Amino acid sequence: MVNHAMLMDFYEATMANGAILNGHDDTIAYFDMFFRRVPDSGGFAIMAGLEQLIKELKNFKFSKEDIEYMRKQKIFDDKFLKYLEEFKFTCDVWAVPEGTPIFPREPIVTLRGPITQLFLIETLVLLNINHQSLIATKANRIVRAAQGRSVLEFGARRAHGADASVCGARAAYIGGCRGTSCVKAGKDFDIPVSGTMAHSWIQLFDNEYESFKAYAEVYKEKSLFLVDTYDTLKSGIPNVIKVADEVLKPLGCRPLGIRIDSGDITYLSKRARKMLDDAGYPDCAICVSNSLDEYLIRDMLMQGAKVDIFGVGERLITASSEAVFGGVYKLTGVEDNGGNIVPRIKLSENTSKITLPGFKQSWRLFDRESGKAIADVITLHDEVIDDTKEYEIFDPEFTWKRKVVKDYIARPLQVPIFKAGELVYKSPCATAIRDYREQQVESLWEEVQRFEKPHKYYVDLSQKLWDMHHEMISKVSK
Repeated sequence: MVNHAMLMDFYEATMANGAILNGHDDTIAYFDMFFRRVPDSGGFAIMAGLEQLIKELKNFKFSKEDIEYMRKQKIFDDKFLKYLEEFKFTCDVWAVPEGTPIFPREPIVTLRGPITQLFLIETLVLLNINHQSLIATKANRIVRAAQGRSVLEFGARRAHGADASVCGARAAYIGGCRGTSCVKAGKDFDIPVSGTMAHSWIQLFDNEYESFKAYAEVYKEKSLFLVDTYDTLKSGIPNVIKVADEVLKPLGCRPLGIRIDSGDITYLSKRARKMLDDAGYPDCAICVSNSLDEYLIRDMLMQGAKVDIFGVGERLITASSEAVFGGVYKLTGVEDNGGNIVPRIKLSENTSKITLPGFKQSWRLFDRESGKAIADVITLHDEVIDDTKEYEIFDPEFTWKRKVVKDYIARPLQVPIFKAGELVYKSPCATAIRDYREQQVESLWEEVQRFEKPHKYYVDLSQKLWDMHHEMISKVSK
């Protein structure tokens, strides 16, 4: 794996250098990564990217070339350059497992360790979780719009670079896509791969029939034909039926499907379905593509489109409707000489940017009978929600809105990932994460899953954390 230690914002290095020169190189600090709003005004997001973050932190080190480059900047002290030369990751890390539905404000990654280390890894934490969580969230929206039909990720050629293509395909699979067209992603993450033909295959031959015939002779029952090169209804589908009758049927095979990549896909899919059914091929699947997203898919199905498979490319792999996840990385506390945690807070005229202080844990409360998620609660790290007892939750903004929860199960959201720099967590395979995500999304009420104006899922604070938060705001703002 390529070492990305130098993939940082320059201020991360200047702060680490300054911390060392001010005697703070051994100061133990706490940072949270969280996000402030769900992309596309959705009801929830999907956590992803942890496996890649783990690999980055395990391999985090500086080469001689890296240190020489930093020396040439002529602002870094020799003590700092020596520190980089001897760097060893020794932090504790907790994180929400991949595939978990996540909500604004709650910590999704928490880190504890020497502040110099935590300064230097900020960009790697953010870019890995931000990117894949964005794509997994978009993919899940698209998959839900497809109402049980297959969705395949087709975006490699439109992704913003190689890493975005490969890791984006992984995130899309976690979000619910059934496969990818990206061969490297399939190889690296054991994701099902699929693909058919491009228009260039058809143009290679003298006519469309000959191209379909040649393809069928090679791929037999796995043949899926692109039918819109010349004319979908007058040429493409008639030629598929002819090849199915003359080539595949004598071999004891049937066509796997057709793909429509242009035109009024809803109309064409209806006509195609009837033509294929009338020809005796009701099992021939119809796959469609061409700049699809959740809204187009939803509308097509509402209009009666006869589609079995959606191939979704650019609008998924780039999350084009809202291309930033917006996760942030904030200091929440430091330890004094006695090892006591001293909370820290950031204030802002924009109240949504005020941070939650202290070392925290997030809990999800599930109704014991239905299994549905009731709410999340952020507590201080030493608080435990005892689900054998009633628990009162309240809206952090409108505190008179309170509810006593009974007959529930309380589960902590974050799990240990690193302990003193040693990895203590085994990442599941992508398929296991995908299955877990499906089960976890099912635990959310349908109202939370709506695309337009979803029901607000509450992320509450414990009374102890709420008191600390408001006491610090009052104290710091004087």
